[in-house]
Amino acid sequence: MQRASRLKRELSILTTEPPPGITCWQNEDQLDDLRAQILGGADTPYEKGIFNLEIVVPERYPFEPPKIRFLTPIYHPNIDSAGRICLDVLKLPPKGAWRPSLNISTLLTSIQLLMAEPNPDDPLMADISSEYKYNKQLFLLNAKEWTEKYASQ
Repeated sequence: MQRASRLKRELSILTTEPPPGITCWQNEDQLDDLRAQILGGADTPYEKGIFNLEIVVPERYPFEPPKIRFLTPIYHPNIDSAGRICLDVLKLPPKGAWRPSLNISTLLTSIQLLMAEPNPDDPLMADISSEYKYNKQLFLLNAKEWTEKYASQ
């Protein structure tokens, strides 16, 4: 019950006052199956891209973080080919930084920030990470190319 009312409240806030560049909605009336879109930030290789994400809310939410993954392929050191995201707020402590006080809006904003500022020191994709560190021009070129190929409308 607590989970359902909290999710309804969060979705209502996401609908009426969404963070800039982020939208989120229920997938086919399933309260625990959400979809989101994040617009690629200006001055990033993801600019003008529209990235779709899947959000699965666990039974124990908010005591357990939602599982979020990219449905749109993205060229990024912290996001793998299955769309999984390496981000501390998406994991429970001690390895992660999830807290029940966080919400879906905060998580989506954190993912948007990660897109703009990758963390090459905690990569899921080692090859992309070293490209980001040692050949940034090539990384930017590849990321732009993927954005045009997969995230353009």
